Formats: sequence, C-alpha cells, structure tokens
Amino acid sequence: MALKIHPLKKRRLLVLCTLLLAGLLSFGEAHANTAEIEVLRVEGTIVPAVANYIDRGIRQAETKGSPACIIELNTPGGLLDSTEKIVTRILNAKVPVIVYVSPSGSWAASAGTFITIAAHIAAMTPGTSIGAAHPVAIGQEMPEETKKKATEFSSAWIRSVAQLRGRNPEEAELAVTESKSFTPSEALEAGLIDFVADDLDSLIKQINGKKVVLANGEERILETTSYTINRNQMNFVERFLHTISDPNIAYILLSLATIGLITEISNPGMIFPGVFGGISLFLAFYSLGVLNANWAGVLLIMLAFGLFVAELFTPAFGILTAGGLVSLVIGSFILFSGTSPQMEVNKGLIATVTVLLGAFVVFVIGAIVRGQRRRAVTGSEALIGKTATVKTELAPKGTVLVDGELWTAIIDRDRAKPGEEVTIVAVDGLKLRVTKRIKTKRRIN
Repeated sequence: MALKIHPLKKRRLLVLCTLLLAGLLSFGEAHANTAEIEVLRVEGTIVPAVANYIDRGIRQAETKGSPACIIELNTPGGLLDSTEKIVTRILNAKVPVIVYVSPSGSWAASAGTFITIAAHIAAMTPGTSIGAAHPVAIGQEMPEETKKKATEFSSAWIRSVAQLRGRNPEEAELAVTESKSFTPSEALEAGLIDFVADDLDSLIKQINGKKVVLANGEERILETTSYTINRNQMNFVERFLHTISDPNIAYILLSLATIGLITEISNPGMIFPGVFGGISLFLAFYSLGVLNANWAGVLLIMLAFGLFVAELFTPAFGILTAGGLVSLVIGSFILFSGTSPQMEVNKGLIATVTVLLGAFVVFVIGAIVRGQRRRAVTGSEALIGKTATVKTELAPKGTVLVDGELWTAIIDRDRAKPGEEVTIVAVDGLKLRVTKRIKTKRRIN
C-alpha cells in the first residue's frame, strides 16, 4: 500500500528541504571563506631548534592550505647555518610567509635582518628595530682576511635576497657593511619592509588584497577579510633544545657537571651526583657544539675540573685549586670571545660560578682533611675486628663503609657484593684487609 502525502504538506516539505540545503551551503561557504592563518613565535637566538620549528610551521601551513604563515620575530641574531636554512625555507615556501617584528621593544638584528628581508611581506610594530647584520664569529676572533670575505659574502647574499623580494638592496647592504640599524619608519622609507602595523589584527587587515609571487612563479592574492588564527607554538623538544642552546645555559650545565662529578669522585657509590653530572656534561657539549664554542675555552674549563679532582687526592695545600680557578676564569672568558655581547657568557654569572665552585672544592677538601685527622686520632688498631659494609664490589679491591667513612679495601678470598658485610682483619696504610663474615646457624632440636 503506497503512502499518500497531501499536496499542501508536500509543498511545505519541499520548501523546508530547500531552506535546509541553502543553510548548509551558506554555512559551508562561510566556513570555506574563513581563513586559518598559521602564526609562529620566534623569541631568542637563531639556532637549529628554531630552524626546525619554522620549517615545521611552514610545512603545516602548506599542508592545510593556509592563506599565509606569519612569523612573529624578536631576535638578537644567531648562527649562520641556521639562518641560511630559514631563509632558504622561506624563499621556497608554497605559502606566503609574513615576518612581523613584534611586540614593541623587539628587534630583528643580525640573522633577524636576513629573515625579515627574505619574507614575502615584511612588517614591524612601532618601537622595534632592524639591522646590525655585520657578520661575527662565535667563539673566536676572525682574521682580517676571513672577516673581509665573510662581509663580502653576507653583502652579496642580502642584496640578492632583497632584489628577489623587490626591496632596496643598497639599504639592505648597509645593515651588513656598516651595521646600520633602522626604526620602523626608517625601514619603511628605505624600502626594506612593506608595512608598519600596531598589532597582529592590523597587520592581517593591511595584507588583505596584497599580491605575492611564490617560488614556483604562482601569483597569489591574499584574502584575509574573514580569518581565524592558529598559534603554532614550539613543541616540548624544540623548546628544550632552544633553551639549552644559549651561552649562559651551556655554561651553567658545564658547571653543574663539574660539581656532580667531583661529588661522585670524592664519595664513590652515591650514584645520583655522578648520573646528574654526566647528563649535564653531555647536554653542555650539545649546546657548546651548536653554538660553535671556542674549544680552547672548553679545554681550559676541563683542565680546571682535572685540577680540582687532583686536589682531592694530592696534598697540594690549595695550589691545584688556585690553578683550577684561574683556568676556569680564563676559559670562561674565551669560551664565546670575539662575538656579539648577546652571545657571550654573562660576566656576573662567571663570577658567581667561580666563587661557588671554589667554595665547594674547599668544602670537599676540608671534609677529607677532617676525616683523615679523625682516623689518625682513633688509631688504625681500633678498626681491626670491626664490621664494614661493602659499597663497591670487592673483586678483590673495592670500597667499604666503616664508622661513616669510605675506605679502600682488599678482600682475602672470593668476592663481596655491595651491601654485604665484611670483617676488618688488618690495616695496611690507607687500605683495609677484610674477610667475609662467617655466619653461624642455629640448630633447633
């Protein structure tokens, strides 16, 4: 039996379906016209972690088909290799890239100048600056001939990028050859940027309708009348690597490694200080490698560590400690010498670390001396017959703990694992002769 619908109801149903379809189409059209703009935030030194972050952000914008990718920039400069990767990525991006120097008080110095010039659209907020892109070497003084070649290369590079983006190559070159800096109005007048924008919303409104040419020759007109912002932040790994890729952090890590390893060496078996010091040392080496530190400075700091350790085992009456502190200070000052002030270790930090590390070594040496004096007063004979706890395996040589003090010990037979108890049978200088304790068993009748 067929279901019959009254003609009037049929017309109403048809009108309802038509309105519903129109609503869905208008919603889809409005949703399609709402552009999602990717916004990246770069704060601090340009290092490999930043280059990887920008590459990820631009790639995500390309995948999503975003109308633009905006990089909010505030940097004192950075590494040439990382800058080259970022500039190359921006020049070959399949999406318009806008570099916006912000917020007020920020700057795009050195590497930041190249990144800004390379953008499809460059903008600054009032109270910012750009320029001072003269090349410097991190960790060493460049010979005059090398400095000349680096300046010529950087000049040619920034001219080429400026010409590609239709910016003023002569003014851009002055940022390299004369370390010239520009305020937003000066940069706009010199043809280095396209806009001065008070905030991000103002920038997005100003770029609406702007035509850019991508690397593949495609012309694209920006449509930003309706948009949403997706703030693509650094992930945990990128933030962590960016944080430790800092001269001051690298220096602190190196100091913590020294303290941890000295603690472990002076108190074998504590484990945690050794593990902590080892991890800090490897992280410090990563940071120093990324920042191209002067390895003469690194070796001097390592020499200071060696002298501190030698003082623990040699009665040098503080001479080795004094030499270690001198080596530490000299190494600290040349670690990032010959570079910009922003890439050097803070002098106040050097002074603080030197004083604290010196005080720590003196404290450890004092504790060792007090322990030695207590042993002399007690007399070695008093130790014979006492029970000691094994700290590091006796096979046959290791360390034991007796009366709260660590001793080097040699077992007469077999082995003894950490935690086992042994009996002291003789004292040979600063070494103990021990034997395994004989455990008696009770018989139950």
